[in-house]
Amino acid sequence: MLRFILRRLGLAVLVALTVSFISFSLLFLSGDPAIAIAGEGANENDIAAIRKLYGFDRPMLLQYWDWLSSALRFDFGESYYFRLPVADLIADRLSVTMILGVCGISFALLLAVPLGVLAAIRPNSIIDRVALFLSVAGQAMPSFWFGLILIVVFSINLRWLPASGAESWRHFILPTIVLGYYAMPAIMRLTRAGMLEVLSADYVRTARAKGAPEGLVLFKHALRNAIIPVVSLAAVQMGFMLGGSIVVESIFALHGAGYLAWESIGRNDLPTVQALILVFSLFYIVFTFLADVLNAWLDPRMRGS
Repeated sequence: MLRFILRRLGLAVLVALTVSFISFSLLFLSGDPAIAIAGEGANENDIAAIRKLYGFDRPMLLQYWDWLSSALRFDFGESYYFRLPVADLIADRLSVTMILGVCGISFALLLAVPLGVLAAIRPNSIIDRVALFLSVAGQAMPSFWFGLILIVVFSINLRWLPASGAESWRHFILPTIVLGYYAMPAIMRLTRAGMLEVLSADYVRTARAKGAPEGLVLFKHALRNAIIPVVSLAAVQMGFMLGGSIVVESIFALHGAGYLAWESIGRNDLPTVQALILVFSLFYIVFTFLADVLNAWLDPRMRGS
């Protein structure tokens, strides 16, 4: 178990370093950042001065090393547009994105896991067909379209919920539904497939033959084993939600880290974009690592090793 954790931890560190280097390189391969900062009306002298001021005239590997060394100290430089430390900008916005991500994955799990279990218990029934319809609809609908439909119905027509802002918990209801519903189909299908496979296993038939209550068979023997791959998928979906919440935050005017990424990309704010890519990637890597550790703990073969 300890060897497995150390191996996964080493792999996570390598992935984090690789992602940081690739994201840093892509921003510079997209063009000369000095030209983007100087603007359209700048002459060659202005561009050269900016290039020297920000150190863009140095080798890229040296720039990456300096940036990574500072990033390890949570120093991501100063935003070109906001004229504030990037770390402070992200810290101010990240709480909104974290709340939205946690609410979104919680909504997805609360909806997908029970539906997957019920669909597996009653295959080809009306419950199974409803779950399949919700899964296909959630996978096919663009999140921005679904969000606009919810705003029209619940905010404009019925006036039940606010359409924008983050002043209270009511402002997070519609964004949570949009973000969670997009992650629901994959979790529901995996839960259903895992339950169908486990329910046909020999140890489940043995437990039923011994007279074990059906609830005990379903939740202790079947669901505990079927939920193992769902944990990994939920962690991946959580990382995706944190990094991909830019559309949802833009629709509902939630000024979180995703909205900050959209603002920074549109304004060529390279330090902020670099830092956000690194932060989102680290969230993705950390959640995946924690899911692997939890799966190893749930797997009896790993706990015994």
